[in-house]
Order: sequence, then C-alpha cells, then structure tokens
Amino acid sequence: MADEMSGSPALKIETPKSSHPITTATTVSTNKPNSGTVLQTMAGSSASHKTSKVPTPLAPPIRSTPTRPPPSRPSAGSSQSVTPRRSSSRSIKRKKFDDEVVESSLIKSNRGRLPVPPVEGQGQPDTQQPEKKKPSSKSSSSSAKRAKKQKLPPAIKDLGRWKPQDDLALISAVQQTTDLKCVHIGVKFSCRFTLNEIEERWYALLYDPAISKIAQQAMKNLHPDVKQSILSKALFSKEEETLIGSVTSTCQPNQETFQELLNKHPMIFHPCRSAKSIFSHWLLMKQYHLLPDQSVQPMPRGDHVLNFSDTEEMIDDNQLQDPKDEILEHELAIADRRQKREIRHLENEIPKWQVLVDSVTGISPPDFDNQTLAVLRGRLVRYLMRSREITLGRATKDNNIDVDLSLEGPAWKISRRQGVIKLRNNGDFFIANEGKRPIHIDGKPVTKGEKAKLNNNSVVEITGLRFIFLINQDLINVVRTEAAKIGVQ
Repeated sequence: MADEMSGSPALKIETPKSSHPITTATTVSTNKPNSGTVLQTMAGSSASHKTSKVPTPLAPPIRSTPTRPPPSRPSAGSSQSVTPRRSSSRSIKRKKFDDEVVESSLIKSNRGRLPVPPVEGQGQPDTQQPEKKKPSSKSSSSSAKRAKKQKLPPAIKDLGRWKPQDDLALISAVQQTTDLKCVHIGVKFSCRFTLNEIEERWYALLYDPAISKIAQQAMKNLHPDVKQSILSKALFSKEEETLIGSVTSTCQPNQETFQELLNKHPMIFHPCRSAKSIFSHWLLMKQYHLLPDQSVQPMPRGDHVLNFSDTEEMIDDNQLQDPKDEILEHELAIADRRQKREIRHLENEIPKWQVLVDSVTGISPPDFDNQTLAVLRGRLVRYLMRSREITLGRATKDNNIDVDLSLEGPAWKISRRQGVIKLRNNGDFFIANEGKRPIHIDGKPVTKGEKAKLNNNSVVEITGLRFIFLINQDLINVVRTEAAKIGVQ
C-alpha cells in the first residue's frame, strides 16, 4: 500500500461490497503543503495520515475511479517553473484616476491567488467574492460635474468679500450695541452689505468652526495700528451715551472734562476711547438735539403755518430791484455807440479784405454779377465798380476813397486822389487824372486834368501798378437801351 502511494499521486481504493452506503474521497499529494491549495483526504481505518471527512450524498455502492488532481504550482527549486504572463485588460494605456488606482490594486492582489477548485457535489465556497466592476470614465466625469453643481453655503460664498477689518468691526460693534440693525446702519464696512448678509456672517462666526478659525487667524495677522483705528471707530453703547449726556448742553466743556469722565468710569467706556473722540461725539449729540436736557420743538400746527405760496405773496418785487445808477447808464450808452461805430467801419472794409483773401486762397469769384458795371483787376486785388462814378487813390484817416490802390502794392508815389472813373449815359467809361503822377492807358500817358476813354481789356498803369479794366457788356447794353429810350422820348 505504501509503495503504491509513492508511485502515483492518486490511488484507487477498493472498498468492500456492502449494502450500506460509504463515503469516498481522493488523497491528493503535493510538494508544497503550505501553498494556497486545499488538501482534502479521506481516512479509512489507517491512523498514519491526517485526514478530513467530507460527506457526500447517499448513492449506491460503486467502484471509485482515479481522478486527475488540479494543477499545482511548481516549487521554487523546480527546473521546469514557468512564470505566469501578466496582461492588462485595458486596450489603451492611459493615466488612471484615484478611484481606479485603488480598485486596480485590489484586483491585482486577488490575481496572485489561485482559484479554489470546486469539490464534487459541493457549491462554491462563500469566501470567494465577486470582482468589482471598474468605474467608467463617464461615471467619474458625471460625479465631478455633480460636485461642481453643488451650491456653497452663503457664508462660504461671501468669504472673499469679508475682509479681516470687516470681521473685527462687526464683532466690536455687536459687543457694543448687541443689535445687528444698528450695526448695519452705523458701521461703514469695506463694501456694502445687506442686513441679511451681516446676519449670516455673524452666525457663521458663531457656529461655523472652520470659518471662525479662518477669521480669527486673519484678525490676528492684522497690524496693531489697523486694529487700533478700527476699534477706535466702534459704535457707542447706550451706557456710554448716558454718561456723555450727563454733560449738559448749556455748559462749555473741553477735553479735560471728558478725560475726567473717562477716568471715573473706565469699565463702561471702550478701552480704545479717548477724550477727543468722546468730545466729538458729545458735539454731534448736541448738534442733533440728542442730549437729555435738550428738547426738540414740535412743528407748528394750525392756520398760522406758512407755506411757499404765502411767502411769495408777501415778497414785493419792487424791493428786489436795484436802484438805477445814472452815471453807469451814461457810460454804458457811450460804450454802446463806440462799439456800433467800430462794427460799421469793419463792415465797410470787408470788401477790401475779401479781395486779399481771394488772392491768397486762389479762389476767385466770377468777375461780374448783376450789380457790377466794370472790374479793375490787378495782380493781387480786384476792385468792383458798382456805381457810375468811383475815385482812385491812396486811403488815409482823413481821406476816404472808393478804390485804395495801396492794397495792390507800394503806393507812396500815388496821390491821395489820383483819378476818377465815370460811366456816361451812352455806355462809355472815361478816366480823369487828378493827381500829380501821370496815368498810362494802353501805353498812352494821361496827365493831370486830362481825360481818356476806357475800353474793355484796357491796361491802366499808375506809378508801376498795372490793372486791367473789364466791362460787363450785358449790363452796359441794358444801360444803353434805357438811355436810348429816354433820348427818343
């Protein structure tokens, strides 16, 4: 029996024929008894081996056949050891999320163990756990979006708006007044907060340990000067205003008076109060009639109350007018006449200066219009003849002429009244020389006291200044026709 067991790992055990049912089992030998395999034995009458009894269902007596044992892991010293190939179930290598890393580590730890072979007639052991499904990327992304959509509480949402200075001012004001409405009205924060926001912040500082810890740490990091300036602006409590109101409005207190009051009641006043700040608050209370000895006069009632319409009827408009100053009125009238005279003089000089402007800009208007009889055009200026007689010469303050030849060029040799151009009834133009210098018409000189006829495009030269005389033929023909009609009559 021992020789047969050493030759093969599995034995065929002969059982005596009996009418009673018996239990059968196979003995499996292994080289590594401490491995993860399960050793199942059936003990007959021999006591040399340790066995365990596994009951099987009742069946008629049969002859047991050798069964093949499950594959056992080779030992470390075996020459025919083959390492199992490790493969990944993922088709694409990608970076894992945190939850996938944890679950994949659990899966790898279960891979190292060999599965327990099932025993005939027995179900799977309860120790085997089903594999967990890997979370998909869609589920992880949806969970992340769901976390983003979660709304933050208002206390954490407004954490960035509340500065440490605001928290310190809020705490000091509540300790002084114990009224959040007064805090909302009287305290000036870094930005505008509503009453609900102030209440939420105060409750968060009281009952939220995370926000309270952050706020306390931020207030501790404030500079001492900043803390002093904030605490000095704390609201006055009712007890402090009662003591300040003990100083009547009829007396004339100074800072020493309030310093004595501060020294007498150090436990009532805020530690950051000074005599100057208390004195300023007393002045404000006196200004708005808030001291106990002051009484606000009630508004008058009845028919004797005046309104704006009654006041307007009582006002006399004659009393509002200032008395006339005759000297001032006379000076204003003189200044008015002087300004009107200057305006008239400028209006008369506009045509002269218009000629210069046209020559500089190069924009020349048409030579003739309905009122121009002839044109005396020079190199720079253009003189329009709109009357039957015009005078030529050099303009001075005492001498006013129609055509100032000094606008064309140097005219120091030209006489003040150099000549006269006249239009006769027959439509002919004549020029008469009245100056000392001669006038050349188409190269012919015209001395003093002589006359010459001017034709269309005649060249007029006066002491080096040349002009072209142009005649408006259409208008002259009308003049000749009218003259002929008068002559016929």
